[in-house]
Amino acid sequence: MLKNIAIGVVVVLVLVVGLVASRPSDFKIERSATLPASTEVVFAQVNDFHAWAGWSPWEAIDPAMKKTFSGAQNGTGAVYEWDSKNDKAGAGRMTIRKSDYPASIDLELTFLRPFAATNGTVFTFAPVGEGTTKVTWTMTGTNGFMGKAASMFMDMDKVVGGDFERGLAALGTRAKADADARAKAKADAAAAAAPAPAPGPGPAPEPN
Repeated sequence: MLKNIAIGVVVVLVLVVGLVASRPSDFKIERSATLPASTEVVFAQVNDFHAWAGWSPWEAIDPAMKKTFSGAQNGTGAVYEWDSKNDKAGAGRMTIRKSDYPASIDLELTFLRPFAATNGTVFTFAPVGEGTTKVTWTMTGTNGFMGKAASMFMDMDKVVGGDFERGLAALGTRAKADADARAKAKADAAAAAAPAPAPGPGPAPEPN
């Protein structure tokens, strides 16, 4: 009896392992949105890790997480590391591998906790009319055995894609506010630089 149970367990395990192993290794998660700001303004929000606190969907998970910035101030070579006690935020590192103004930003995203993984992430920016930009956020990578197993019970495209959608919406709000602030500063500077109006004619002389 016990022998039959053991054989049954082994058969089930073999089937499960085979099913997991048969799942695709490579994955791609992508979302796009048209944002109400120029390509220059939107690009700047993504190109500087210091600005991510204003729109990243993961920053609000743990406002107290430890954050470290190193490398370049922004653009190619900039590095952002985070470490949170919150399991959902975990710990990891992002590095901008290539910043191609104003068309695209290529990052390496490394998760250290709660699981280890390294994925490629790309943002592309395309002007759409005047003062609007289509932003496409793409993440690609390869699932190991555990990643394949997790994908059997969790729709990663829906989960991570939902984060991307929220992030793009927040990015649009942040970029619009930045664009409005830039427009106001430009208008104020133009007004300050404008020549003062010429003085009008003086009072007429009084008759004798």
